Amino acid sequence: MAETSLKVLVVSQYFWPENMRINDLVRDLTAKGHEVTVLTGLPNYPEGEVFERFRRNPEAFARYEGAEVIRVPLVARGKRSFTLVLNYLSFLLNASTLGAFKLRGKRFDAVFVYAVSPILAAIPALVIGRLKRAPVFVWVLDLWPETLRAVGVVKHPRLLGLVGRMVSWIYNRTDYLLLQSHGFFDNVRRYCSRPIAEERLVYFPSWAEDDFSQASLSEPALIQREPGLFTVVFAGNLGEAQDFPAVLDAAEALRGKVAVRWVIVGDGRMSKWLTTQVALRKLDNVLLLGRHPIEAMPGLFAQADALLVSLKTNDVFEKTIPGKVQAYLASGRPLLGMINGEAARVIEESGAGFACNSGDADGLAAITRSLAEASETERATMGRAGRTYYEQRYAKEKLMSRLETLLRGASLRRTNC
Repeated sequence: MAETSLKVLVVSQYFWPENMRINDLVRDLTAKGHEVTVLTGLPNYPEGEVFERFRRNPEAFARYEGAEVIRVPLVARGKRSFTLVLNYLSFLLNASTLGAFKLRGKRFDAVFVYAVSPILAAIPALVIGRLKRAPVFVWVLDLWPETLRAVGVVKHPRLLGLVGRMVSWIYNRTDYLLLQSHGFFDNVRRYCSRPIAEERLVYFPSWAEDDFSQASLSEPALIQREPGLFTVVFAGNLGEAQDFPAVLDAAEALRGKVAVRWVIVGDGRMSKWLTTQVALRKLDNVLLLGRHPIEAMPGLFAQADALLVSLKTNDVFEKTIPGKVQAYLASGRPLLGMINGEAARVIEESGAGFACNSGDADGLAAITRSLAEASETERATMGRAGRTYYEQRYAKEKLMSRLETLLRGASLRRTNC
């Protein structure tokens, strides 16, 4: 007997046409026959202003892959900390009030929150979940307030304490907390004011977009392979947390000694610094390609000999697995990691490549040299090992099936209470 479809509300401050993993989740739920509604804001990430194509024709963005998309106004992120705070608060207030009004008359079996920073998006979900008598699932992808402290956004202890109390309020009222890393469990427990039932804490990692599993050398690519040249690719946010000073030190250390080309794709707060430093140091072995759409990444990865993930060390980052790790593993290419904690464990446990300590430029130079001097057969074996590890632990089909079971089970328990 076929199972009945679910009515799911997804609450996310970020959504299509912004490039976010939540887009995949919504598309796959609707493909399975579920009725999905998305409550979100106006698309403005990462540029900081509402997308021009959305302003021209907002009606064109009212549905996505069969899901209804309900948007509430918000203050665009802008380029300053003040406008970013207004961006967070405006979504919180408008989604909790205007969003709840726009959803009047609708029934939901479950509410799902895509909780990248800021976790404030969970508050309107809890408000609406209470109104609709629906269980609320929060997919915790960042640790607050620790992440705010780690990246230097908030430093004042009292303000961090206030954010901590807000996080505690959210965790204690959420039905299920889905945690992207095993390293998150102890942290989350600390913010629960009473012992939390183990079934409410669920390990639920990220996956890679479908295209990364299907990339081939025949696809159009931003770069082409060059015989005798070992190509290392970094793709993603170019921020302070990625420790590019150490990456450039490693590139400089290998220049003239090993034929290595470092290809950096993306943008962020360190973009101008990188451009200036590459020119000042005359690093002709470093290629800065700027930002490109996610659709271009699988073809780029297929041309790489190794894929680089780097992150500064602190107690928060060590518990986190950057989303690019799953994409790298799925692509079947060897990994280089200048990173500590969970991500380093995954690289080493999978056999997909080499890792050194965060901030260790000499270590990065050494493992890059080792991988460059390895045979094609050895590197291919690492790539296959990473791909196998991905399929066993992060395959989207398995994760989506598990999520479906969790949503259905919670809905049935709530109905029978």
